[in-house]
Amino acid sequence: MSSSSENTGKKMIILKSSDGETFEVEEAVMLESQTIKHMVEDGCADSAIPLLNVRGIILSMVMEYLKKHVEAKTTEDDLKNWDVDFAKLGQDTLFDLLMAANYLDIKSLLDLLCQTVADMIKGKSPEEIRQTFRIQDDFTPEEEEEIRTETPRAFQ
Repeated sequence: MSSSSENTGKKMIILKSSDGETFEVEEAVMLESQTIKHMVEDGCADSAIPLLNVRGIILSMVMEYLKKHVEAKTTEDDLKNWDVDFAKLGQDTLFDLLMAANYLDIKSLLDLLCQTVADMIKGKSPEEIRQTFRIQDDFTPEEEEEIRTETPRAFQ
């Protein structure tokens, strides 16, 4: 709902998460999301905006990130340090937040979280990566040996 809050005079919108939680947030904060920005521009923000792919807990984290970046009253270095701390998450939360950033089209958050995942992968063998991310190996031992023989540099 695009309305002005009586206390602040700032334009507010209402977001509704997939699990039914509603959040009233400043429009200026959520316009960092290209998805929300397009909805507002297209007049789709007159009532609660349903975000069917984002749970409430994740949406609250997205809003925390955006508020920090929009209302940043700190130095660039302090903001980068805050980002690093913000991205220290459990795997399930990290990937849920990554999916939300992608769905909401928030480039800075998506970049931060992708870099976090890349850092988790850096320097690990394929086996360590599979173990870290709980990925099942879908090759038989014979198929894996054949691939190792054909592309040895991929396993260095």
